[in-house]
Amino acid sequence: MSLNPRPTETGAAVAHDRVYRALRTRIMHGEVGPGEAMTLRGLGQEFGVSMTPAREAVRRLVSEGALFLSASGRASTPELSNERIEELAALRALLEPELAARALPRAHPALIERMEAINATIGQAIARRDAVAYIKRNLEFHRTLYLRAQAPAMLALTETVWLQLGPTMRALYGRLNRTELPQHHRLIVAALKAGDEPGLRLAVRADVTQGLRLLAG
Repeated sequence: MSLNPRPTETGAAVAHDRVYRALRTRIMHGEVGPGEAMTLRGLGQEFGVSMTPAREAVRRLVSEGALFLSASGRASTPELSNERIEELAALRALLEPELAARALPRAHPALIERMEAINATIGQAIARRDAVAYIKRNLEFHRTLYLRAQAPAMLALTETVWLQLGPTMRALYGRLNRTELPQHHRLIVAALKAGDEPGLRLAVRADVTQGLRLLAG
């Protein structure tokens, strides 16, 4: 018996993965707001795939908490309750300071310069009032640091939290109406330069929870 997958199976898997990754990125970066519906037919038409890869991609995102599936089978981004926002904020407060602390011994000058450059692009997104670019660059700022932690399981959990929060972050951006860079990013960079682990933990925890707690309140 051949262990090689049939071409049709391989093609379906590739199509499913392509749709999944595109939707995952879209949701994480807040390109869709809370409660927005998606249809399998619409996704199939958009990505040029059959219903099966679209359905599998949606099921995978439902399992990750990125989409909600109603009893009628309609998929939509979740509208998070205040309790759920608080729970996800608490998860960020647990995971991300630990990732930052683990990354600190490997936070070389080039990494810090990269983070400062990303922070500058966040300023540009704020000036353009571009919510999606703001969320994307903000997550890039954090991920750039956390990758140095060399803790892939912890980072994967963190990204799942980001994924669940993406549409809500879009709503939060509209409420905050930012006009300047997040102050805690400067504190994060300063703590990295100083090798200050307690200061780094504090700055990261404040950065990842302040806005979410405001939204929940």
